[in-house]
Amino acid sequence: MERPDYVDLFTLSGGVPGRSPEEWAKALFEDVAGRSGQFVWRVLLGLRLRAARGRVAGWEIADRGADWIRLEARSWFLTGHLVVQADDDHVSLATFLRYDRPLAGRVWPPLAKKHRSLAPGLLRDGRDLLRSGRKR
Repeated sequence: MERPDYVDLFTLSGGVPGRSPEEWAKALFEDVAGRSGQFVWRVLLGLRLRAARGRVAGWEIADRGADWIRLEARSWFLTGHLVVQADDDHVSLATFLRYDRPLAGRVWPPLAKKHRSLAPGLLRDGRDLLRSGRKR
């Protein structure tokens, strides 16, 4: 993403099952974040998400490599990328946002505080879910 206005990175080390980045993304965003995530993404951020092949929780799979996947979504006022990188020893989640309109600079900062408090638990819950082999 060119000129992101917001970037964060969270990493969980140890005890991570050997799963693909797409499996991790589905566990994190479809199973763990679930309806709460959809509310934030669709209602509060206005992201245009849709269920279809080549998507995770409605986010488009924009690019991928052997150990990472990049999801992308847009609203009329911001663009978001979620990058999940996973190997046998850790998983990382990075969030990149670009404010396409001034409103984004007012909407995201209060949400970012909550986002940063929830992200570590999202990774832990995703790990636990993948270890158990169950969906929520």
